[in-house]
Amino acid sequence: MLFVLGVAEGAVGSFQYSRTAGSFPWAAIVCCLLIIVTSLLGAWAMRSTSGAFAVGAGWLLAAFVLSMPVSNGSVIIAATTPGEWFLYGGTLSVIAAVALSFGRWVRGSRVSGSR
Repeated sequence: MLFVLGVAEGAVGSFQYSRTAGSFPWAAIVCCLLIIVTSLLGAWAMRSTSGAFAVGAGWLLAAFVLSMPVSNGSVIIAATTPGEWFLYGGTLSVIAAVALSFGRWVRGSRVSGSR
């Protein structure tokens, strides 16, 4: 389900990243923040790095498949400033979430039983 959540975030973000208020790509940055938060929450919920990786892999798959041009030459994620913020910032967010999920807070404290 976390993989499907990542795919959904990547698909929705691919169509919404270009909404801007002025010249700053706010929507693309919000998409990046959303993917890092959901990846970290997935890692925390599963108490494993695989939770962050599942969300991130789904996002990467959806975002990069939708960024490829089709036979008629059109693309969904254009090579604009918001498009680059969405793709590169999202990729860095996924990498950061997976790296941060190696921390102790994700796995929680283990109850020590008999030694």
